[in-house]
Amino acid sequence: MRIVVRIDIEAPREAVWNYIADRDQTFDFVAGLTRWEPEGPKRGGLGARYRMGMRVGSVELGGLVEIVEFDPPCDIAWSGVTGVEQRGRWRLRARAGGGTRVELRLTYHAPGGLMGAIADLVASWIVERDLRRSLNELKHRLEKRERARSKSAACCSPS
Repeated sequence: MRIVVRIDIEAPREAVWNYIADRDQTFDFVAGLTRWEPEGPKRGGLGARYRMGMRVGSVELGGLVEIVEFDPPCDIAWSGVTGVEQRGRWRLRARAGGGTRVELRLTYHAPGGLMGAIADLVASWIVERDLRRSLNELKHRLEKRERARSKSAACCSPS
């Protein structure tokens, strides 16, 4: 199953990058995430591994994922090592008028042949809903932060 969601955020690409690349922020905005723990000596960047879990309906799915691409401030990609077969990517692109286009892609396959394919289909609307919620929460948090910065800069700048 392949799901792609996008959103435009009125914040600089570097600010968006810094937020999503910070593993300590992950629980703040990723809907359904139940586990995101570093595994091994690398704590971030290319080659870092995380033990992750996500609630999909009444089921918790997950496994070990590895960051396979880390290209600041544009792309972060991961691939499943154990557990649910998955690949994902955060893609950030600067918008012409300012702000950032954020795209989140996720491809996953449940094991089990025909039954796995049925499970993928049933779960896809829940996964897509949670990915959209995640992007909306990311937008809300970053735009709120940008408004506060702008307000602070406006009140403190010399006239």
